[in-house]
Amino acid sequence: MRLSQGKRKSRKKHKETLSVNIKDKLAQKRKARENRRKLMGLIGFSLFFAILVGVPLSFTISPKIGVSVGLLIPSLIICYNYPRTALWAFLIYMPFSGTVTYWIGGGNALFQLSKDGFYIPALLGLMQDCRKKRKPIVVSKPLLTTLILLLVCALLTLLFVNGFKQFLPTCDSLSEYDKFLRDANGQLILDQNGVVITTPCKESIPFAQGLLGLKILLGYVPLIFCAYYLIQDKKRLLFLGRLLVVLAIICCALAFIQYWMLKTGRCAGTDHLVGEDLFKPKLDAKCFVGGSLLYAPSQGQIRLPGTFVSPWHWAWFLVANAAICFSVAFSDTAFFWRNCGLVGMAMVFVNSIICGQRLALAAVPAILIAMLFLTGKFADIKRFIPVGIGLSVVLFVGFSFFNPDFIQERIDSFVDRWNASPPYLFIQQQFDYAIRNQKGLLGRGLGAATNSTRIFGEVALVETYHPKLLFEMGYLGLGAFMIFVTHLCVLTFKAYRPLKDESLRSFASGFWVFILIISYFPYWYPLDTDPVAIYYWFFAGVILRMPLIDKEEQAKLKAQQAAEDASKKRVKTKRKTPSVI
Repeated sequence: MRLSQGKRKSRKKHKETLSVNIKDKLAQKRKARENRRKLMGLIGFSLFFAILVGVPLSFTISPKIGVSVGLLIPSLIICYNYPRTALWAFLIYMPFSGTVTYWIGGGNALFQLSKDGFYIPALLGLMQDCRKKRKPIVVSKPLLTTLILLLVCALLTLLFVNGFKQFLPTCDSLSEYDKFLRDANGQLILDQNGVVITTPCKESIPFAQGLLGLKILLGYVPLIFCAYYLIQDKKRLLFLGRLLVVLAIICCALAFIQYWMLKTGRCAGTDHLVGEDLFKPKLDAKCFVGGSLLYAPSQGQIRLPGTFVSPWHWAWFLVANAAICFSVAFSDTAFFWRNCGLVGMAMVFVNSIICGQRLALAAVPAILIAMLFLTGKFADIKRFIPVGIGLSVVLFVGFSFFNPDFIQERIDSFVDRWNASPPYLFIQQQFDYAIRNQKGLLGRGLGAATNSTRIFGEVALVETYHPKLLFEMGYLGLGAFMIFVTHLCVLTFKAYRPLKDESLRSFASGFWVFILIISYFPYWYPLDTDPVAIYYWFFAGVILRMPLIDKEEQAKLKAQQAAEDASKKRVKTKRKTPSVI
């Protein structure tokens, strides 16, 4: 009787589970059908609207503009309705945006902003989704205080400096007499150095230059929010690392092909030019992928852009991916993907040599060494030795394809450049220049020293980030920015230190070291450059999400342990219970 009752109960439970599974499957199918209908409706509506707008633009302005707008409209609509998918597309598209801009778009300004066609609607759609589900949009309330401080300083500069310049007369409207300041007697006014002071005037649109400068300064900060809600569990975190490593390997492979085509003469490069053109990257010399490049080996001048718009952007992509590949090589749970991270590290390292950018040649190995010690991986001998041996083998194979004289030439070029202009003296000169040009507490105006804003007016040549902030926003703005990034470093450090899951903690430590280095990196301007700026804010959001992911992983471990303990108890009770005949 007992056995028959037990069988009835087990059959009843089995039927209940089957009915629940069937209901779940039916619900999933209904949801999938609804999603497909919604997607098809959005595609149909967006295509109709794109044709309605794009065709007239093609005939009235140009076909390229019409096609660009026609493609942009469906992208905006679909990205707004599927924000998480759009963010993944944003991360995938970003390394190839330079190639698309110059090989498909012909350098059109719309194509230069194409990556924001994924990012901005995805941001708005994700914010709307969080409002519907009553999820907090401010993912770190302590960070909001210092962010508001920085935003207030930036807005003060925009309103009182850029806004004041907007009301100045245009420089073209001034006569030769009025171009210089004069006293009441009509005499020229001289400054302390005896130089004639010119009359304040504006060129182009200073306020628009300030708005673009504000976007470049803080435009990608909302990626903290995006990453917080995109990377919701450990599975997505692993996918993020693996995706970025695959993108790094693909981009580096394309850069190898680019170098090979230049080396073999399939691309002309710039070695056939004369004069100053031998020493400047040219867009006309673009080869296979990417934008402007410089390839004049007869003059010892090589600056390759990889898949990006310029050699400068490619160098920063290599620097960022040195940290990313390192994190995956030491943190991923799968042996295959750890080896992929290892291969990515080697390819990034080799590209840092052949690209000709001295920054990449110095910063890539420096970041790898810094991460090795700051993340504590050097003490993990069991994992470090195999990775070190594997990396040495891959580097040896990679270098065997290049002439040793070429590698020595790159190193000599770096040493000569260092001796001619030591970085610490260069940074000091940049600070001196920014300090000399201060005319108040709010600086010379947002965008006044940012290369990307030169379409709206002249920009000063300030080639390091912190002096650039001092030049544009004054001491208040620079101080507010340093307080903000320091606060971000502290909060992310506090977020990742208590993590118990080994893989999560390892990923978080690698991302945090990257954030720490870039926050205080004194040379050039990484946070004005797309690859680094995007990864910097995105990784900050990932780290802030880590404690919740870690809690979920610990809960899963406890549930698994409880299930194992329960199964062991059942086995013991079965052994002790006498059989019934």
